Amino acid sequence: MTRAREMMHLGAECIQEGETLAEAARKMRDLNVGSLPICGDDDRLHGIITDRDIVVKCIAEGCDPESVRAGEYEQGTPVWVNADADEDEVLQLMEEHRIRRLPVIDESRLVGMISEADVVRRLPEDKVAHFVESIYSAP
Repeated sequence: MTRAREMMHLGAECIQEGETLAEAARKMRDLNVGSLPICGDDDRLHGIITDRDIVVKCIAEGCDPESVRAGEYEQGTPVWVNADADEDEVLQLMEEHRIRRLPVIDESRLVGMISEADVVRRLPEDKVAHFVESIYSAP
């Protein structure tokens, strides 16, 4: 059975809580990703910011992404998975929370991210089909 550490892509880069959404957008562009983990001064996961968050919650509301800080978009406890979790636990978390990106933690540190593309590349077709149906079906 595939483990989270085998599914994830390495090198997830954080945006710090005090960095602006404009800085987050530039980092997403440079890394060619659609989301970034938000990390605090303790270098621990505090949340996730997506490109959609920047557009819908900041720009569309008339806020200035050059002055809004990433930490302002932390919402509750972020969902994450242990690096040694198996594929069923990964899918269960993503499906239950209807999320498309899942941070991977090892020894209290962010070590990677699992995206939809990682699920598609690493898991059998039947599990991918169930995952897609769960994530994209209307509630």
